[in-house]
Amino acid sequence: MSARSCRTAIRLALCVIFFVPASLVSQTHQQDDAAPLLTLNQAIEMALSENRSLKIAALEVENSREQVSLTRIKRLPEWKSYVFASQLLTTTDFKFPAGAFGTFPGIGPIPATNKSVTTPRVFNVYIFNQVTQPLSQLYKIHLSLRANELGLGITREKLRGERHSVVDNVKQAYYAVLQSESSIEAAESMLKHYQELDRVLLKRVSQEASLKSDSLQVKAKLAQEQYTLVQLRNAWQSRKEDLNDLLGRDIRTRFRAEEVPALSPVEMDLAAAQSLALAQRPEIKQAELTERQAGYNRRLAKAEYIPDVDLGFQYASNFNVNVLPQNVVALGFALNYQPFDWGKRKHEISQKQIAVEEAHTQLQDTQSKVLLDVNNRFRKLQETRSMLEAAQVEQDWSREKLRDLTRQFEQEVVLLSDVLQGQAMVAKSNDDYAQALLSFWTAKADFEKSLGGD
Repeated sequence: MSARSCRTAIRLALCVIFFVPASLVSQTHQQDDAAPLLTLNQAIEMALSENRSLKIAALEVENSREQVSLTRIKRLPEWKSYVFASQLLTTTDFKFPAGAFGTFPGIGPIPATNKSVTTPRVFNVYIFNQVTQPLSQLYKIHLSLRANELGLGITREKLRGERHSVVDNVKQAYYAVLQSESSIEAAESMLKHYQELDRVLLKRVSQEASLKSDSLQVKAKLAQEQYTLVQLRNAWQSRKEDLNDLLGRDIRTRFRAEEVPALSPVEMDLAAAQSLALAQRPEIKQAELTERQAGYNRRLAKAEYIPDVDLGFQYASNFNVNVLPQNVVALGFALNYQPFDWGKRKHEISQKQIAVEEAHTQLQDTQSKVLLDVNNRFRKLQETRSMLEAAQVEQDWSREKLRDLTRQFEQEVVLLSDVLQGQAMVAKSNDDYAQALLSFWTAKADFEKSLGGD
């Protein structure tokens, strides 16, 4: 092979990376060609329906809803029944002395003599029924019901916040898989180049057209690139397993990720983002509901000064018991109140008032932290966008630089070491671009989460 032919072969090998299309599928990817395509929207929908942490948060909402139903039931009449069936082990004697029921003119004492009524050892039954309708407690029950309804709203906002976190985590995991695939494609392209360059140099060394040290240097680069590729593939598999776990499915499930655009449209201005976050963020909704709940709890503590008044209906009946009336029916009111509590209610009201002030302060603190978070996410997104644009320019420059070095190497103007250095710059720029792309989409997902939209 002539020297010119060797230089041409090297030039072709070095330029492989410039003619590789963006949709190039690596050897590792080819093994997953049969796997179903998993788009980002599909991954988010799957996570929202199957993610375990979301299921736990949804069960908390159901638990709060049941608590509201239980509180609502307390407004209705309460029916209590008590039945006692027994066998007397001894006889029961009821003694009535003479005149126990009075002495009447012309009749005399009733009874005229001492009398004893005996209930033998027989099976007997006592039945007691009581129906009570709370009256004054209805106000307390109303306050408690409103507080529990606000508690239900808080758990719903917690569920919404958990949904936002899951969506953010899925996006970041999905972008991490794409970043790994991009890095693998770049590494495989570099590996093919080094393999071709190693083959050419071996032939040139055999023809004494190149030094053996040049061939060994390329072999070292080739070995290092193979090691890097193994690391990238392992990281890629780990990230796919992490994504499967977020989706609530078997981590061994195979799938293919869909490429996303390198850049998205420019985001809204900071003032609009702040207003939107203050209106939508689950943390602020939770803090507002907590403040209102604390207010109802304070009113509920004050309502403890109101006596408990019930409208009651009672019915009692017994069987096989002599002397006692078989049926007793009564309708009336029952009052229950503790006039002296040694300041207990007063301290409870003070405690609830402190809780109200604490909840109000917490709301203000949450609003401030939300604004800080939105501001930081917005600025981070601006930084990563600029970094991605700079990385893309750096990548284009390094590739063009390597093209120039390749042409100069063909003309024997530069050494092989210069070409290898140019190749290293391309590899670094490829990696920097992949990292910048991941950073941008991660910042994008975080910013969208900070807005609190559904």
